[in-house]
Amino acid sequence: MLRIIFSSEDIARTRVAPAADPVWESVLSLHLLQGRTRDPVMAGWRREVSTGPRLRTAAEQVRLLCAVNPARGYFPDFLTPSESVQGLEAGLDAIASTPKPLLHRDLTVLAGEHQLPPAAAAVGRGEPAAMRQLVDAMRHYHAAAIEPYWERIEAAVESDRTRRARSLLDGGTEGLLASLRPTVRWDSGVLEVPGYPSSRELHLDGRGLLLVPSFFCARTPVALLDPDLPPVLVYPVDRLDGLVPAAGDDGSVAARRRGTREALRALLGRTRAGVLEVVADGCSTGEVARRLHISAAAASQHTTVLRNAGLLVSHRDRNMVLHTLTPLGRAMLNQ
Repeated sequence: MLRIIFSSEDIARTRVAPAADPVWESVLSLHLLQGRTRDPVMAGWRREVSTGPRLRTAAEQVRLLCAVNPARGYFPDFLTPSESVQGLEAGLDAIASTPKPLLHRDLTVLAGEHQLPPAAAAVGRGEPAAMRQLVDAMRHYHAAAIEPYWERIEAAVESDRTRRARSLLDGGTEGLLASLRPTVRWDSGVLEVPGYPSSRELHLDGRGLLLVPSFFCARTPVALLDPDLPPVLVYPVDRLDGLVPAAGDDGSVAARRRGTREALRALLGRTRAGVLEVVADGCSTGEVARRLHISAAAASQHTTVLRNAGLLVSHRDRNMVLHTLTPLGRAMLNQ
C-alpha cells in the first residue's frame, strides 16, 4: 500500500493537472500495448495501433522505448518529468536533458528487474545518440498511438476534471481527495492507495500533491519512486465510450456546429438537445432543471435517456448527481 502523508500546508497546495498529460498518456498506454487486456475498449485500440503503419515504420525505435518502459514493474521516473504538464515537446525536452546521475540511477533500478539491451544501457550512461533515439521513439509512438485519439482522451479527462471541480467546490481539497474513491482512501490527513505494488510512505513535506487524471492509467494510481521529485499521483478516469480516431475537419467549424445543434434538436427534441448543451461544462440534475426551466423529475428523465444512449455520464456524490458529456456526446455537440 502507498500512504501519502499530508500536512495542512500540503492540503492547501494540492491541485489537479490542467489537462490530459501527453507524456504520461504515452508512457502508460505503452504498458497496455505490450500487455494483454480483456477490456474491449483497450483491445480495439491495441489492435489498431499495433497493426497500424505508423508503428511498424518505427519498430526499432519503439523496441528501445519498450525496453526502458516495460509493461510490468518499475519504469523510470525520468520518463515522466513534471515539465510534461506544459505539453509533449516540453516533456520531451526535459527527458532529453535529464542529468546523467539520474539516468544511471533509474536504469540501475530497472536493470535489477529486467535484462536491458545495449541501447537501453547506453541511455543509462546518458550517451547523446541513445537519448536522441529514445526521444524520437517517444515522439513517433505518441504520433501513432495517442495523437489520433487525443480528442477523446482530452474529453474523458476534462469530464473527470469537471467532476473533481464540483467536489472541490462542495467539500474543499479534502472533498476533492475523498472523491477519488474507490481507487484511493482519504482519512485524517493520509491518502492511501490499496493494492499498490510496493509498501511505502510518501511525505509531501509542504510541497502539495499534483493529481493527474489519466485515460491510460490502469486500476491502481501511480506515483513516482523518487520522494525528492515533485509529488504526483496519476489516477484513472472513466473511459466513457472509449477511443475512436478523431475525424478530419474539412469545413467551417462554426457553421457545422450550428448545423449540428439544429440537427440535434430535430433528432433528440429541443429539451434533450438543451440538456446536452447545459451539461457540457458539468452540472447537477437540479441545475439542469433550473437552466432549462423544467421540473426536476423531467430533468432526471431526460438525463437518464441521454445516459442510456451513451451521450452523458453521471456520478453520484452524496445526495447530488453530477452529469458530464461522454466523448460521444461532446463530439455530437461539437461537430
